[in-house]
Amino acid sequence: MLSKKGKLIVGAVIAIAVIAAVVMFSGMGGQQAKKMAGGAQVKAMNVLVQDTPLELAYAGSVKGKDEVKVQARVSGTVTAKYVKGGQYVSAGQPLYKIDDRTYRAALLQAQANLAQAQATYNNSLIDLQRNEQLLASAAVSEQTVTTMRAQAEAQQANVNAMAALVEQAQKNVDDTVVYAPMSGKLAVDDVAEGTYAAAGNTVLVTIGSSNPVFVQFSISESEYLKYVGANVTPGNALPSKSVRIELSDGSEYPVDGHIVEVDRAMQDNSGSLIVKAQFDNPNGILVPGMFARAKLVGDTLHNAKLVPERAVQQLLGKSFVMIVGEDGKSKAVNVELGTKVGSYYVVNSGLTGNEQVVVEGLTSLTEGMDMNVTTVTPEDMGFSLTESNL
Repeated sequence: MLSKKGKLIVGAVIAIAVIAAVVMFSGMGGQQAKKMAGGAQVKAMNVLVQDTPLELAYAGSVKGKDEVKVQARVSGTVTAKYVKGGQYVSAGQPLYKIDDRTYRAALLQAQANLAQAQATYNNSLIDLQRNEQLLASAAVSEQTVTTMRAQAEAQQANVNAMAALVEQAQKNVDDTVVYAPMSGKLAVDDVAEGTYAAAGNTVLVTIGSSNPVFVQFSISESEYLKYVGANVTPGNALPSKSVRIELSDGSEYPVDGHIVEVDRAMQDNSGSLIVKAQFDNPNGILVPGMFARAKLVGDTLHNAKLVPERAVQQLLGKSFVMIVGEDGKSKAVNVELGTKVGSYYVVNSGLTGNEQVVVEGLTSLTEGMDMNVTTVTPEDMGFSLTESNL
């Protein structure tokens, strides 16, 4: 059994151990305890209130304004090629030569037939003239003259028919040279010399204009009514709404375009409407088939209230955001959302514009919880009004 002095020593050791444990807990775990006492860790930012131009972006592609598949009007083997794929050509420039030997022979035959028919017709005119003189002296009957006059008219018709055949044969010879129907750039899928071209069937080359060009994209019915429909007048569905495009490398094309064509009906499978915007392309930067993100600019909303998309939550068809309450606790506020602009939603109702909305830490956050709030800016979070909404 310990003596009284021993008990005092043991008690002192225990007290020292307790004090050390308290000090250690304060030093090593104090920060964690403080963090837990401060509430849920969240990031919040002020609601943006500013004039906001409405802009919608759509994935689109560049289309040639005019595109023609060049075909030969006569059949035959390609004997000469005056151009190469990818070349720019002018309207009326020779492109190909088709073997013309058969057609030249046909032309010579047609010309010979015409000459023979013309000679026969001339002889019939001489006979008719002589018999008309004989009729005046009653040397031949009127029936004979009438018959000869009919024969002369038939010979004249034959001459006209032979002349038409000569004209067609000459046209066939002329068509053995294939000319560019328009100015533009040739595709690289052009045929080679030696290829047999069937008239009206074989595509020799495709030619398309490069300036101006179309950018084609699709918009929904509601967006058509909001951004395009107001510009459509009866009998003229060609509004001139301004359009900008962004290319695949993120650069913005320096020239604005305008809507020139709107499809007559919605696409059954997508419920969208095809729209074409025309862009000047003097330097040939825009090439058919190239990707282009079309940006349609609408009206400007004055003093619009904006909250980041990531701050918005959905429950039972309702939208709400968590804001920092006056007591520092989380508070859920129902909002009515408008158009999406970049990283943000326009809030039509529910907020005054003076709130702070929680943008990070929402996963386990419920209404009425204490929060440890870190205030951030749009730049901190990478939010932007121009971010694509595709």
